[in-house]
Amino acid sequence: MKLTIGSKSQQVKDLQTTLNQKGASLDVDGWFGELTAAAVASYQRQVHLPITGYAGKRTMAVLNNEPRAKFLSLSDIELAATELDVSMATIAAVAEVESNGCGFFDCHRPSMLFERHVFYRQVSKKDKSLAAVLSQKYPNICNQKPGGYTGGSGEYQRFNIAYMLDKDAAIGACSWGMFQIMGYHFSLLGYESAEAFKLDMEMSERNQLLALVKFIKADTNMHKALKGHKWAEFAKRYNGPNYKKNLYDSKLSQAYADALEFMPESDNAAA
Repeated sequence: MKLTIGSKSQQVKDLQTTLNQKGASLDVDGWFGELTAAAVASYQRQVHLPITGYAGKRTMAVLNNEPRAKFLSLSDIELAATELDVSMATIAAVAEVESNGCGFFDCHRPSMLFERHVFYRQVSKKDKSLAAVLSQKYPNICNQKPGGYTGGSGEYQRFNIAYMLDKDAAIGACSWGMFQIMGYHFSLLGYESAEAFKLDMEMSERNQLLALVKFIKADTNMHKALKGHKWAEFAKRYNGPNYKKNLYDSKLSQAYADALEFMPESDNAAA
């Protein structure tokens, strides 16, 4: 769920009512306009959440007094910006476009997507004959072709079977957390094992963001493109050759412009 500019529903009314209880002065009309966006941003700043101006899963959870230990905070954005020597608005733009919005499913397990063709490839690196056998017995788990997606937390059903067959290959075959970082990158990111990477992704969105920092630092040209706001080059290196088809460069540019409206003044000055 994401309530943003233009949303109109009972959920928006409930959001406005809750924001008023937190100190806002909104008309409870069910229309998410500029004033509601400003109230959301003000609340996010007040409780040290990433400042977006829209209400997603993270903001709604905190508004409803749910535990927030696993959720990303504004200080985490600041830490990532410092580590990469970029502005907070730059990190916010990447988090907006290159993340799936929240690092955890409602079941509190880290968000992830299992790729059966990657599992096949990972197993093949160790034993091609085993990969062939598994592809015959478990075609939705081990397959040369992508597909078979369940979506959402249902992906854990396929992952659990793969994990019983080969733990490292299963972890490597998943894109993990907010930023969908493939598990097979664990060594590149400095983790001693695939299992250590998985455990880190299970801890918090902060750890997921810091994994992104490591991923960007591992590619000097990607890091340089990010620092220079060369969105096309950054998107090409992060998303691959189809970045243009999906307009990732345009989305990053717009997200950066939007983030400048909400980031602290000191961040705007540095941008």
